[in-house]
Amino acid sequence: MALVDRFERVHDYLRISVTDRCNLRCVYCMPAEGMQFLDESEVMTDDEIVGIVKAGAELGIRKLRITGGEPTVRKNLVELVERLAAIPGIEDIALTTNGMTLREQAHALKRAGISRLNLSLDSMKPEAFQAITRHGDYVRVWRGLEAAIEAGFSPIKLNVVLVKGFNETEIVEFIRLTKEWPLIVRFIEYMPIGQDADQWRARYVPLTQVFEEAKAAGLTLEAGDQVRGNGPAEYFRVPGFAGQIGLIHPVSDHFCATCNRLRLTADGKLKPCLYWEDEVSVRDCAHDPEKLKELFYRALKLKPEKHEMARAGELLENGLTPTWRAMSQIGG
Repeated sequence: MALVDRFERVHDYLRISVTDRCNLRCVYCMPAEGMQFLDESEVMTDDEIVGIVKAGAELGIRKLRITGGEPTVRKNLVELVERLAAIPGIEDIALTTNGMTLREQAHALKRAGISRLNLSLDSMKPEAFQAITRHGDYVRVWRGLEAAIEAGFSPIKLNVVLVKGFNETEIVEFIRLTKEWPLIVRFIEYMPIGQDADQWRARYVPLTQVFEEAKAAGLTLEAGDQVRGNGPAEYFRVPGFAGQIGLIHPVSDHFCATCNRLRLTADGKLKPCLYWEDEVSVRDCAHDPEKLKELFYRALKLKPEKHEMARAGELLENGLTPTWRAMSQIGG
């Protein structure tokens, strides 16, 4: 059996939000205040997550990504990862984190079964970093990155969401970071999720600016190597540099035709598309493998051929609501 949707896309990748809580309040992910978090009783237990993943693995899920919120604030995350890594059929587990507690957890997470790591680092200027995250500690995150390198995660990808007025002037600095460090710096378009039209439009930076800034700085970007992972990034490198850069443009050039992923929210909903409201509740069936398999297929039937993010401004202005969850609630 395989998870194939009506558009012949094979799904072997499940992104799991293990919590909707976070120790930061990044401007593109979560409002500064007024966020309503799930009660602890509303968040899936370890047993429920494991049960859902086991059913998915029997249908062909092979790769997992642990997300949040901030996944490292979940209690006993290491033990959960160990259990997920032991599920027959699961071949790869990655983690997306803001790095705030990574220095303390990197080695334990690596031993538990996390092989790849994405770290959100939207600025290398402490003041700008604090402004974007609303109270993040840049030095603490950098120490977490060093610990991740020491622990042996490979590859390590730095996620940089470009936000006008916050970090768009640092593009060249991030590219130059790959000169000595074997990192993958991924520039990501700011997505209109949980935003009003004016706010999104005012902050959006097209990724064509990456090429413009590189050219102005005398840096030549050539096609890069394909990087192990499940993401939609297009890779480039500066000749002679140790690392690469990636571009992810869900707004200006969507990658729906090759989408291979489903999302599991922290409260136990299977979400077939990041940018749409349709979802299927699976938590109540977490210990019923056959029913879970039915629900996986039900979620696939809801998956659209493509999302409408490129028309985001028009949709929002016309009062349409592509998704009602904030990014922190979906898991990115």
